[in-house]
Amino acid sequence: MKNFLLSFLIILVAFAAGRYLFPASPVFSLAPASAPTESPAERTVSTQGEPAAKRGMDSTLENVTEEEALTYTDTELHTIRLFEDASPSVCYITTKTRQRSFWSRDVSEVPSGSGSGFVWDEDGHIITNYHVIKGATQAVVTLANGESYQASLVGVAKEKDLAVLKIEAPAKELIPIPIGSSEGIRVGQAVYAIGNPFGLDQTLTTGIVSALDREINSQANVPIKGVIQSDAAINPGNSGGPLLDSKGVLIGVNTAIYSPSGASAGIGFSIPVDVVRYVVPDLIRYGEVRRATVGVEFRQLRRGGGLMVYDVTADGPGQKAGIRGLSRDNRGNWVLGDVLVGINGKSITNNTEYFLEMEKYDPGEFITLNLLRDEREVKVEVRLGSTVE
Repeated sequence: MKNFLLSFLIILVAFAAGRYLFPASPVFSLAPASAPTESPAERTVSTQGEPAAKRGMDSTLENVTEEEALTYTDTELHTIRLFEDASPSVCYITTKTRQRSFWSRDVSEVPSGSGSGFVWDEDGHIITNYHVIKGATQAVVTLANGESYQASLVGVAKEKDLAVLKIEAPAKELIPIPIGSSEGIRVGQAVYAIGNPFGLDQTLTTGIVSALDREINSQANVPIKGVIQSDAAINPGNSGGPLLDSKGVLIGVNTAIYSPSGASAGIGFSIPVDVVRYVVPDLIRYGEVRRATVGVEFRQLRRGGGLMVYDVTADGPGQKAGIRGLSRDNRGNWVLGDVLVGINGKSITNNTEYFLEMEKYDPGEFITLNLLRDEREVKVEVRLGSTVE
């Protein structure tokens, strides 16, 4: 019995010593660890969930050299690439006006101002603000490569503060700017302004969209609605230059600043690109914006009493619809004709409201005019004509 117990103890001690001296090895594999499998839905979310700015940044960070990767951050590289891609489309505009000498009475051309612009197409059309070339007798466009060209005026839209110039330059030197859309712009998104503030060409400033749907007054004293407000530094000379989003596409045309001192105070305004896309094709084709018209000349009555029909164009839409203008009776006294008080039931009290309401319609459409005639309201249907035939 004693021998049995002694043998059992020896075996137990030997087993314990073996476990201590020779522990079991962990099981492992030489195959590389595989990433967790993503479902198609998860992959879709991971791609579509990225912010647009991030996707735009990724697209501009292709072909990054090792030196660039070590020198700049991803954000800096994105801004650098955006400027390098967009700046060839931006140009510098200088204007001159004729001036007569007080003493000799000789007429000479003197510098009158400067601004910015950008290439619209390979035909040499350049977009800028109307106020940049207002009153000028000569305009010179300097492209990003330093070449300068005399420009001719194609058309203007004072009520939108836009103008189209044309230069005769080789197509290879004309790099049109990518055109975006005003839809989807959100407060807080990054924006980039390129222009020539104070004559310092090819200047880049950055910021964010500070507000949307602002309203500023145009050169024609008609409000421009839907204006973009940003805090990108915009100074005198930036007018007419592009406002870009993080993908480097045009979303606005820099046009004005709010500043007590005349320099940038962090409040700049840009005409939305959808307005530019609406106006520019007409300026190129007709020299003016093709608008719907009633064929009637109005005069504004006092105290918001509506618009008096002063004159009716012969054989125009208004005359065909039977609209009555101001006239004289047999004794030579003035007789009041119709008074416009509404369009399609919407109240019209002044010229500005009439202009903005008519922008909603195209030539050929039918509208109903609400008129006061002989102290009672009547409705007259009119088929709209065009300001450009």
